[in-house]
Order: sequence, then C-alpha cells, then structure tokens
Amino acid sequence: METQSTAADFLPIIFQVIVALGFVVVTLIATHYLGPKRKTADKLSTFEAGVKVVGNARQPFSIKYFLIAILFVLFDVEVIFMYPWAVNFRELGMAGMVEMFIFMGTLLLGFIYVLKKKALDWN
Repeated sequence: METQSTAADFLPIIFQVIVALGFVVVTLIATHYLGPKRKTADKLSTFEAGVKVVGNARQPFSIKYFLIAILFVLFDVEVIFMYPWAVNFRELGMAGMVEMFIFMGTLLLGFIYVLKKKALDWN
C-alpha cells in the first residue's frame, strides 16, 4: 500500500524552518540595537590571526594555489561517492565491484595525469 503525502505532513518541517529563520533575524536585529557602539582604531583595523598587516591584500597568488585547491575538492568529492557504494556493497554484488573498479581506475588515471603535468609541484 502506497502512502500519500499531504501538505499537512510538512507542517512540522515548515514550522521548524520558520522558527529557525525567525531566531536568526531576531538575534541579528537584537545584537545590532543592544550591542555597544564604540568604534576605535583598533577595532576598525584589519586583523588576521594576530599577525600585523603588511603590504597590499590585492597581491596576486600563484595559480598553483588555486589548482591544488580545485584538485583537492575534485578528489574529495569523488571519495564521497564511495560511501554509498560501501554501504550497499553486499546488495550490489559482483557488478557493483566491477563498476567501482572502473570508477577507481578513472580516478587513478586522473591522478596520474595530474602527476604527469606536475600540477602538484610548487616550484
């Protein structure tokens, strides 16, 4: 027997979202009006983990930095696809094992390509 969802079934979720958003809005408004308004030179200056600001913040970064970050995200997201496979490993059987080997082989080829292009070298 198939169950039908009605709009009333989603009311608790909608209510929780409204309460959460209301809490955020009320907290932001309350801190804005109730908080101290003292502005000093120290509070308005740039602060970066206790290190004094030196130079211009608009200096260019090496493209290697962004490349490493993108590659990390790419391979990290690919690893996320392995969790559902691991959970359903027994139900997928041998076909699931072959598909995962193909997936891992594709990842390995991508990693070898990255190594051959020396994308991970900082020099």
